[in-house]
Amino acid sequence: MDDAALSPPGAWHRSAPAHERPPAEVDARHLGKALRHHRRRAGLTLDAVRDATGIAPSQLSAIETGKREARFSALQQLAALYGVGLDALTGTAPPSARAARELELERVMASSAWQQAQLPTFRIGPRTPDDVLETVLALVERLDRAQEERVATPEEARRANTQLRAEMRARDNHFPEIEAEARRVLERVGYQAGPLSQHLVAAVTERLGFTVHDAADLPHSTRSVTDLKHRRIYLSRSQRTGHDPRSVLLQALGHHVLGHAVPRDYGEFLRQRIETNYFAAALLMPERTAVAFLAEAKQARQLAVEDLRDAFAVSYEAAAHRLTNLATVHLGIPLHFQKVHESGIIYKAYENDGVTFPADHTGAIEGQPVCRSWTSREVFDAADRVNAFEQYTETPAGTFWCTAMTERSPQGEFSLSIGVPFSQARWFRGRATKHRSRSACPDPTCCRQPPAELLADWAGQAWPSARAHSHLLAALPPGAFPGVDETEVYAFLASRA
Repeated sequence: MDDAALSPPGAWHRSAPAHERPPAEVDARHLGKALRHHRRRAGLTLDAVRDATGIAPSQLSAIETGKREARFSALQQLAALYGVGLDALTGTAPPSARAARELELERVMASSAWQQAQLPTFRIGPRTPDDVLETVLALVERLDRAQEERVATPEEARRANTQLRAEMRARDNHFPEIEAEARRVLERVGYQAGPLSQHLVAAVTERLGFTVHDAADLPHSTRSVTDLKHRRIYLSRSQRTGHDPRSVLLQALGHHVLGHAVPRDYGEFLRQRIETNYFAAALLMPERTAVAFLAEAKQARQLAVEDLRDAFAVSYEAAAHRLTNLATVHLGIPLHFQKVHESGIIYKAYENDGVTFPADHTGAIEGQPVCRSWTSREVFDAADRVNAFEQYTETPAGTFWCTAMTERSPQGEFSLSIGVPFSQARWFRGRATKHRSRSACPDPTCCRQPPAELLADWAGQAWPSARAHSHLLAALPPGAFPGVDETEVYAFLASRA
């Protein structure tokens, strides 16, 4: 690497200070490296500098090693002697690639992480070989990467999820750049309207330069495996994953189209999952045709998640998710979404309509029990489990109308619900429902604390054995792709190569 690669144009040079001393923000180590670099470039020894300026060799050596502060008058003398401007000595960018490596290693050895690890330090002198500096820095980089790939705790995962949900809320869960990518892909294969057929999915795959292969022995920790070397995507139709094979394939292609790199941490891994899920939905329910369909339904006051599901041949959950992408930006309707397990625990949630979800101290919603009076819980007791269940619920944040259905999966039964403020219910089919409920949550007396008479009779007289939600307690497996056995994946690909 040459010096220019480390010093972008204009980063090193700036106007000379107007004070009698160097600016306070000048780093002594940077200044020392610059002084030594320009002295050597001028072909001067410490003794030669003393003869020309009167600065003692010991004093200049201390300045060059960052152990002593330089006076402004001395810097002026040295800059004139070395034939450079004062700004060449007092800038912030390293004067050479060698200086950059020295400064970086000195910074690392002075860090608290280095000290806590009780690693030995060593003096970096002019005779320290370049390859030694490069090797140690490479080791430091590898250790940093290993630290980034460390096991993510449940709290870290929840914090990352909370941050992403805030970003999604800020943009009304609409990603125009991903919509544009999906639109370009669809235009290339001649999509017109309606559901995305299997024929068009195959055309998309071929157009992007990939082939699809069925694999009954797909690694158990994966839904798909992409062989970038041979541009193959492996799927398994035999696995009971509960996922639409078209969606799984399109998500795999989404990583390629969206230019994803190996995630550096769990937050980036989660963001990539959200983006590829969005990309797949934007192909299966294209924005132009889906918005036209929804706008017509709104005008007729007949908006319904199940109609969107049937029109594009997707799951109810996929249709509900897609409605959150399009309803606010294109229809002016704020809304919320929930996926709740039959135990009452929230697995997924989104809102931009002011509804108050239960949350922990990090702001995380996932893993929290939802109010027993909300539609997402009441639907489990509905007599009719085939058609949508609608309900109005009065809450401290206002009255909300919600529609919900249940779906079974290998993890149990889940309710999937979409809700809107009372004023927006007029656009939806099912608004005439007679089901009413009242919730005082987050007041604990609403449904989290037992009634007084039960408390009086049974407090201290019961000892239940809890069924732990282990997925909420277990640390996430380490690695760039949490939960994926890389050895198993590589062995699988090697067997196919």
